[in-house]
Amino acid sequence: MRMIGLLKESVFSGTIASIAMMPFGLFFRFVGLRIGHYGPKFAGLLFAEPNTFVLVVQHFLIGWLSTLPLLLILIGYRVVTPIAMGAAYGAGYYVVVNSLVLPLYFGDPLPWQLGLSYIFPSLLIHVIFGVSIAISAKKFVKLKQKIGLSTPSV
Repeated sequence: MRMIGLLKESVFSGTIASIAMMPFGLFFRFVGLRIGHYGPKFAGLLFAEPNTFVLVVQHFLIGWLSTLPLLLILIGYRVVTPIAMGAAYGAGYYVVVNSLVLPLYFGDPLPWQLGLSYIFPSLLIHVIFGVSIAISAKKFVKLKQKIGLSTPSV
C-alpha cells in the first residue's frame, strides 16, 4: 500500500519536474546550444524513427522513474535543506547518466571533453529537475516522515 503512494507521488512530482525543464530546454535549443541530445538516440533503441509523441512520452516516463530515488532519499534521510538535496541529486544525475553513461554507451565524446557549452545547459536543466521534485514533493515527504514511513514496503 505504501508503494502505491510513492508511485503516485513519483508521477505527480516527476510530471511537474519534467514540465519545469521544458522552457529552459527550448530556450537553450533556440540559442543554439546542445540539449536533449540523447532523447532521440535512446528512443531509437526501440523505434526506428522516434516521432515527437514518442519523445514526449519517453521524457515523462524517464522523469517519473528518475523521481523515485530522490523521493526515497528525501523520505529516508531527514535532510535539512531538501531543495539543496534536489539540486545535488539533479547535478549527480547529470554527471552519472548524461555525462558518463549515455555518451559511453553511444560512443560519443564526454561533455567534459567538448566544453562548458555542452555541460552547462543539461546540468542546469537537471538541477531544475531535482529542485522541482524537492518543492513539489514537500508535503508528501513531511507526511511520510511524520508517520514514520521512511522506507516503502515492496
